[in-house]
Amino acid sequence: MKFKVLYFASLRESLGKAEELVEAPSGVSSVAALQRFLAERGEGVPALARGRNVRAAVNQVMVKDDVAIADGDEIAFFPPVTGG
Repeated sequence: MKFKVLYFASLRESLGKAEELVEAPSGVSSVAALQRFLAERGEGVPALARGRNVRAAVNQVMVKDDVAIADGDEIAFFPPVTGG
């Protein structure tokens, strides 16, 4: 399955890219599974490791990490944001 993955704020800075097209194995069928797959690629992606406070959106709708994803979806990852 292929996904367009977007990274925002400090995630974008940590990864050195704002977006990428990702081809994931067929077992990657939820936001959590995609996040785990990306973190395990070993490309300096510790910011996406499980247990980190990362929010996600699928097709521009904020979701929980157990939400199913499908081929062609756009998944965006956001770090925690504070305001003041």
